[in-house]
Amino acid sequence: MKDNQLERYARHIILKEIGGAGQQRLLNAKVALIGAGGIGAPAIQYLAAAGVGQLTVIDDDVVSLSNLQRQVLFGTVDVGVRKVEAAAAAVAKINPDVEVRSVAQRLDAGNATMLLAGMDVVIDGADNFATRLIVADATGDSRIPLVSAAVGQFDGQLGVFRGWEGDKPCYRCLVGNAPDRPDASCADQGVLGALTGVMGSLAAIEAIRAVIPFGTDPAGTLLLIDALNFRFRTLALPKDPGCRCAA
Repeated sequence: MKDNQLERYARHIILKEIGGAGQQRLLNAKVALIGAGGIGAPAIQYLAAAGVGQLTVIDDDVVSLSNLQRQVLFGTVDVGVRKVEAAAAAVAKINPDVEVRSVAQRLDAGNATMLLAGMDVVIDGADNFATRLIVADATGDSRIPLVSAAVGQFDGQLGVFRGWEGDKPCYRCLVGNAPDRPDASCADQGVLGALTGVMGSLAAIEAIRAVIPFGTDPAGTLLLIDALNFRFRTLALPKDPGCRCAA
């Protein structure tokens, strides 16, 4: 690393769990984010600050005024701008070490495998259930660790999935084979803005942990946050023997 990088990442390097070797792994890492919204925006900020070498941001939306209550990566001047473009401009201000691949299209079953190829980890902050299932299948088939985060009103949920491992569940072990469930949007139900920051930051931690293993492996557990009642719970999530990942 260069002298300015040693200074920039000094607080990481001094951590024995990360060190210089771990920071170099971050600088070489490739992380994809599905969505640059309430979860993706803070995750992008912290991953950029951490020095993740390449961030692929996949989102076909533009910044709207109603986003600014929680998507703190953007400002009023960004309203009407594509989120991936505004995200790339913000990252450039945060850290010149980080390359942003902006993908201004919706991820679907036809392009998921191609868009996620070569990633070290994927963060899914999609705003609809159909996309989450596509991401789960694509990452599982390609053996890419998946960090899945969701938020609604005052509740947050976070899980890390590596279903190709014999004792670890996949996302479908949690939600079922292909349940027909309606999507609940922030526009319909509302969401506490600061909670999306918490969930996005936690997703960034787990993406970093996937690149540099430290502490307790969270795969096989599900973190639930109830901000209304100030309660955090961690549940064991077993592998479903009838799931496609167990075949």
